[in-house]
Amino acid sequence: MSFSVGIVGLPNVGKSTLFNALTKQAAAASNFPFTTIEPNVGVIAVPDERIEKLAKLEKSEKLVPTSIEFVDIAGLVKGAAEGNGLGNKFLSHIREVDAIVQVVRFFENKDIIHVDGSVNPERDIEVVNLELMLADLSTINKRLEGLVREVKSGDKEAIALKNALEKIKSSLEAGKLARTVVLAEEELRLVKQLQLLTMKPTLYIANASNDIKISVDIFMSSPVIPIDVKLESELAELKDEERAEYMKELGITESGLDRLARAAYKLLNLITFFTAGPKETKAWTIVKGTKAPQAAGVIHTDFEKGFIKAEVIAWDKLLEAGGYAGARDKGWLRLEGKDYVVEDGDVVHFRFNP
Repeated sequence: MSFSVGIVGLPNVGKSTLFNALTKQAAAASNFPFTTIEPNVGVIAVPDERIEKLAKLEKSEKLVPTSIEFVDIAGLVKGAAEGNGLGNKFLSHIREVDAIVQVVRFFENKDIIHVDGSVNPERDIEVVNLELMLADLSTINKRLEGLVREVKSGDKEAIALKNALEKIKSSLEAGKLARTVVLAEEELRLVKQLQLLTMKPTLYIANASNDIKISVDIFMSSPVIPIDVKLESELAELKDEERAEYMKELGITESGLDRLARAAYKLLNLITFFTAGPKETKAWTIVKGTKAPQAAGVIHTDFEKGFIKAEVIAWDKLLEAGGYAGARDKGWLRLEGKDYVVEDGDVVHFRFNP
């Protein structure tokens, strides 16, 4: 199961620099708009101390953390929804991701040109969101036109979709993002297939040094993480020991990139379960609320098809017991059926018919 997060924003706000720091890949990061044309893709591990403790307990030969795919998408400009810049191509790249990280520039630097000539975070957010809203309006209008015949025929799903889209359209025309509209579960299911840009969960990165004051009001109640992208880029270039020493000097206990990875994971409503043994300890990603057979299917489709039971224990209880043998002696290993909802931190062994 793979999840992707698109890094968006205006040109020259630090998107590619952030991506480079995240993935330690050499995506171009130059002082020109449209440096990034085709999106760069990088998969990063989500920091999780639990997997290291489980691997140590089991003396695992291999450790496989969970991960998230980050996509560095080229900078948007005013008029992107009408095709300005490389607009339509960029918008299609955003449509393909599961969530959005919007980088907002707070730093001043006369050597790094701002596309609009001055640093104004609130204006920049409005520019990006407006383009996404205009693109969504275009998508909705086209879909509404296509629904006319189905609605006239009395198709229930078409009628429900039409009502949902009209609610979203009214909201967008009032300057509100699609994700602020309250929809019924069935409406959400129908609308989801349109991949509306402003429906996607969004997290903001305030690209600023520690001495810059950030007003959270401009982020419209969305989660925001202040990150000094330039500093993170410098830290990413260091070896592990050097990085730890430098962070200690700066009084930093956790890197901004680790905070971002965890926040992106939370934004997507994801949780982690583990399989642990001498050969391998591995973290698996599922959406919160996933039941045991579907979680088994993330490992292999045969596991879901032939699911019998799941042997489950919380990761910390397994550590406390000193391993599976101790956990069995204490009666802490549980057998769960097909209706069991897997919890974050569960260590699971699936029983299935091959």
